[in-house]
Amino acid sequence: MLDTETDPLSLDRQLCFALAATSRSVVGLYRELLEPMGLTHPQYLVMLALWERDPRSVREIAGELRLESATLSPLLKRLEASGYVRRSRSTEDERQLAVSLTTAGRALRDRAEAVPVAVAARLGWPVARLEALKDELTALLEVVDHAGLAD
Repeated sequence: MLDTETDPLSLDRQLCFALAATSRSVVGLYRELLEPMGLTHPQYLVMLALWERDPRSVREIAGELRLESATLSPLLKRLEASGYVRRSRSTEDERQLAVSLTTAGRALRDRAEAVPVAVAARLGWPVARLEALKDELTALLEVVDHAGLAD
């Protein structure tokens, strides 16, 4: 049997496994907090993008969230059915679909403000440590993007 501390193919030494397992677990924490608001984690990400800037084109949202339009469209349909967003043709370019918050979507932001604090509390890490980790992951993502390593 190989020594897992020196074996380059040991599961515990794989960045991809650590990222995937951590992502699933952390998203699970969010899921518990978002369910009472009627949001899934991907829908929450869409709402975060819209709370930052409203309205936005579908293309802008897809780019920021790194989603394909085919993945984003069903999310937007469900958010619209929930009464949180409205989709309409852009007045500047009819080929583009604009997404804007409804009154209910704007109001949901107040409830959502408790989510990051609750996640940090459940993890038991100081916010500064979580922000540093997020910064490291963002830097890693930028390396992958700039090197053209993804896709």
